[in-house]
Amino acid sequence: MRLMFALCFTLSQIISSNLVSAQEVVISGTVSDANGPLIGANILEKGTSNGAQTDFDGKFSLKVSDVNAILVFSYIGYANKEVPVNGQTILQIEMQAVTAKLDEVIVIGYGTTTVKDATGSLAAVASKDFNRGIIISPEQLIQGKAAGVQITETSGEPGAGIEIRIRGSNSVRSNNNPLFVVDGVPLDGSATSTTGSDRPPRNPLNFLNPSDIENISILKDASATAIYGSRGANGVVMITTKSGKAGGSGVFEFSSFVSISSVAKRFDLLDRDEFLAGITQYGGDATAVDFGDNTDWQDFVTRTSISQNQNLSWSKNYGKGNILATFGYGKENGVVNKSSLERITGRLNWSHRLLKDKLKLSFRGALSKVNDEAFSPVQALSYAYTANPTIPTSVDFSSPGILTPSEVLEYQQITGYTNRFLGNFSADYAFTSELSVKLTVGYDNSESTTISVNSRDNLDAFGAPDRGTGDLFDINVANNLFEAIVTYKKKFENSSLDALLGYSYQDFQRSGRNVMGWGFSTSDLNEAGKDLENAANTIEAAISGSYQQYGLGTNAPDIFVNRLFPLGTDMISPVPTSVISIFGDTFDFTDKLQSFFARLNYSISNKYLFTATIRADGSSRFGPDNQYGYFPSGAFAWKVNEEEFIGPAFSTLKLRLSAGITGNQEGLGFANFVRSERYAEGRIGNGGEINIPGTQVISFVNNALKWEETLSFDVGVDFGFNNDRLSGSIDLYRNETEDLLIKVSAAQPSPRPFIFQNLDAIVLNQGIEFALAYDFVQSEDFKMDASFNIAYNENELQDFAGQIPAGAINGQGLSGAFVQLLAGDQPLFSYYLRPFEGFDDNGQPIGDGQTFVGQDALPNVTAGFSLNASYKNWNFAAYFTGQFAYSVYNGTRNAFFTAGSLRSGNNVTKDVLTSGESGNAAAEVSERFLERGDYVRMQNATIAYNLPIGDIGTFKSLQLNVTGQNLFIITGYSGLDPEVNTTGANFLNDIPSAGIDNLAYPRPMIITFGLTAKF
Repeated sequence: MRLMFALCFTLSQIISSNLVSAQEVVISGTVSDANGPLIGANILEKGTSNGAQTDFDGKFSLKVSDVNAILVFSYIGYANKEVPVNGQTILQIEMQAVTAKLDEVIVIGYGTTTVKDATGSLAAVASKDFNRGIIISPEQLIQGKAAGVQITETSGEPGAGIEIRIRGSNSVRSNNNPLFVVDGVPLDGSATSTTGSDRPPRNPLNFLNPSDIENISILKDASATAIYGSRGANGVVMITTKSGKAGGSGVFEFSSFVSISSVAKRFDLLDRDEFLAGITQYGGDATAVDFGDNTDWQDFVTRTSISQNQNLSWSKNYGKGNILATFGYGKENGVVNKSSLERITGRLNWSHRLLKDKLKLSFRGALSKVNDEAFSPVQALSYAYTANPTIPTSVDFSSPGILTPSEVLEYQQITGYTNRFLGNFSADYAFTSELSVKLTVGYDNSESTTISVNSRDNLDAFGAPDRGTGDLFDINVANNLFEAIVTYKKKFENSSLDALLGYSYQDFQRSGRNVMGWGFSTSDLNEAGKDLENAANTIEAAISGSYQQYGLGTNAPDIFVNRLFPLGTDMISPVPTSVISIFGDTFDFTDKLQSFFARLNYSISNKYLFTATIRADGSSRFGPDNQYGYFPSGAFAWKVNEEEFIGPAFSTLKLRLSAGITGNQEGLGFANFVRSERYAEGRIGNGGEINIPGTQVISFVNNALKWEETLSFDVGVDFGFNNDRLSGSIDLYRNETEDLLIKVSAAQPSPRPFIFQNLDAIVLNQGIEFALAYDFVQSEDFKMDASFNIAYNENELQDFAGQIPAGAINGQGLSGAFVQLLAGDQPLFSYYLRPFEGFDDNGQPIGDGQTFVGQDALPNVTAGFSLNASYKNWNFAAYFTGQFAYSVYNGTRNAFFTAGSLRSGNNVTKDVLTSGESGNAAAEVSERFLERGDYVRMQNATIAYNLPIGDIGTFKSLQLNVTGQNLFIITGYSGLDPEVNTTGANFLNDIPSAGIDNLAYPRPMIITFGLTAKF
């Protein structure tokens, strides 16, 4: 009996074991994409928690409970793939990158989302959709790609400043540019590069290598931007750099571009014969101004330039982490002689998972050096446009009172550099699958110097003959960041919760010096610059203690030192220098920002999405009464396409509603809520003498100062058809900004000539945005898609009873002239001009008294259109951009191209001879010089060919391409380009200008030849 029982038991175990073995099976294989294995791809047995990840070779192994199991393969940026096992034991899986635009991952503040899951208004542009060609800074990659985002380069100069307006201009004095966040580090909103003289500010993003960027997200409404509170009123631009992705031994990628640039448009100036005839026409003596030559000065100061850009990267994903290292070198030579921008960059991005993937460490860092060579526009361009065409180009030509373009090129020089490091390190620890904590430290440091010198050999230079002059500008900016974020994610039966709680501390340290020198002993411009810097360093080394200013002039035997702590002037023995007179002024201050923030996302049935955000910001720029600002927002989204009553017509249909408050403090500056004094600006006289400056009050007590606040409302619809092959969005918005920060003159008599205050007024921006994208063809050999966006924005200053002049215009007879007026019931940057109805019989302009002319500098309509196509190994991309319903004031024409200018012996454009204007006509700001700026520009066109190299040789892929930029523009504007604003020369009453063309650097047309290889 016992034997029989043992036999039965053994038999049953064998049968049971065989049955189990028949059900369980081990599946192995590889997961890859078109470029090779994918490391860290997720494999999950559907309906269970049983899963695995691929290793650094893309391989995986997973035991499943059923031979009929279904495996789900997923990877960020790729479409999920479900594969039935069906008895197979080895699988070769190729993942497809996500093509549906509404499923693409978008980086937002302290997290990610997709367009389908977003409750706020946002847009994203991935690297595959970036603009091509010689791209100097990141914003050029997305110019015109997002509805409601106006990106304007202030001129065609290499590295010129930018103006980005998201849904219009919200502020009067404050910076209207959005907040830039690079790999999670919010950048300082102030200038980080010195400029010197009257050059406009430089582009704050020049230090970034565009080839390092993976994607750029634009956050537009309060629901998306309120997480950044006091810095989110003008929108947020999130820039994310690339990560390591390739497996195995890694992948190298090299790209090389060579560009040819030429001036896209020139002024039609008078030649020799026309000039002499014009002098005679206006009653002058042509023989007195005829120096015998026929010189095209525009041609003399401009050139066809060659530029280059080289980039090398190495990328690797090794299962537990990834690494990316890049190096870039580029030099853009401007189309004006002696102007260029050279950039050298290096980047290291690394991340690694530890402790059973619970801890993720990440580092992202970049080093850059940007070298600038440039001219003051007033010197370089004004003389080229107005110089007598009969003067020869030889620098040896000399005539009293005449400074020629040849002398400007030979005897003047502006050079500078900016060294910058931006990096952050983060540690993200998952205590559970639901709860995690992330700590981040960031550091952004830039050191910038600009040296402007004027040779002693320039007999027509400002100052005494044979006495060279120079200026040195230094600025050091450090931005320290610490953030701690707790994230909690929980899925319930029919809903999900995503909560975030955070703390942030950031300080912004700014220090530097402005130094003037007079009396260089050398004719060499480079040596003169070194002499100035060495002289300043030598004197500063001899000064002990704290100080603001120092100076040594020909009228004083000793060096004076102006101190603030304690207040007073000291004299010290002179220090031998190669510069006869020198004056230096220093500055050093720190702003601090402390923040607490929280965000709650709640989803019900994946149909109803709720978002609530709150941020409290405390800033050292405000007094104790209003040091903290509170910025809440809320949003709701309804995925209507998930409802049963919709049916299959829509692949995406989502309704969005949002409202919130964001802030702005950029217009206030450092410590302007307290009474403070510093020594006034000094100067060196024509004979090298210096008068010791006294103190002046620079701010007065006003503890009532508070944040600018923008109340925003948004209603939007996202839609998609046919698996989102046709997709788009429509947004209606309204933004109201109040408590505008401004510096105003006090009514006199008053002990305070000016005061910083909150303006009792509202800036209103309201409008509509529309974006549409369509994949026309998606076949194996041929693909074509297009996208289009257009936005309308209406701007108005409301409830303001005052009037403040703005937009200064400079030129002969135009002292104190202005063309814009800040006033109620008008848009910002509204033109205030004398009407122009032609000339009377005496050649005098008809029209009296400045008045509003019903035009402003803000485009009401912005638009962009992109077309992409590929056939087998060929790719084509074209991009058009346009701005409409705005006006440009042609300050160049007003200052230089008039009959009065010709009568004074300056060259002018040919139309002046037939204008009917008298040579003694009054110089005035007039509607005559106001022109419509509407334009359509072919911004970019690229043709590329992918060489069919297969697996032969070293290369994995090799592409050749040709790109044209600024190929043509359709506009009625008579100036060089309607997309312009020479802000630096037009400040009045501390209010920035817009839409003023005052000697703008010519915008080039560029043809680029490129090669990109992976190996």
